[in-house]
Amino acid sequence: MSTRVLIADDQHLIRAGFRLILAAEPDIDVVGEANTGAEAVALTRELRPDVVLMDIRMPDLNGIEATRRILAHDHEPPPSVLILTTFDLDEYVYDALRAGASGFLLKDVPPEQLAAGIRTVGEGDALLAPSITRRLIAEFAATRQPASTPPRLDELTPRELEVFRLLATGMSNNEIAGHLIVAETTIKTHVTRILMKLGARDRVQAVVIAYETGLVTPRHGLPT
Repeated sequence: MSTRVLIADDQHLIRAGFRLILAAEPDIDVVGEANTGAEAVALTRELRPDVVLMDIRMPDLNGIEATRRILAHDHEPPPSVLILTTFDLDEYVYDALRAGASGFLLKDVPPEQLAAGIRTVGEGDALLAPSITRRLIAEFAATRQPASTPPRLDELTPRELEVFRLLATGMSNNEIAGHLIVAETTIKTHVTRILMKLGARDRVQAVVIAYETGLVTPRHGLPT
């Protein structure tokens, strides 16, 4: 089945360029375009795309608020929102991830990475590389006061907390399995339980929770 995509950007040339790139992908179908945030919200409700490519800076309603409204609506299943930005350390990207976005891409991303990113979030995964975790989320989480530890964090077992800390550095399931010397299927089970206990829809939200509760701090690097 094709991944249905809605492109939301106020620049016509960018929308046209993305549509042209994605037209060459047999498993991706662009179902619509929006040039404002409000239009993106309305078209998402009408067209029910699997993935919304969302620009942050748009007239009448920015991409952060549009993302928040899209994911607050009773879609079943909800679409994944992939943020588009010009700068990899755009200060608004962190807020977009907090609003529920599943990751972000630079607007000058190579065509194959654009298609791969859409497939990743379309399958329910988060598009968050380790370098992005360290440079972006840690950077902006450091400017905010850590939230008090919510009771749901106390529901994690010691092993789940260990996996959670590694997940928060941006490590993949395979990398976590190698670090802990266990099977990848075991890590997948732990991650599923962690997301369920945290009430997080994907790994991005879990990472944000890890930083905002102080479980992981910007001083942490990848484990050795």
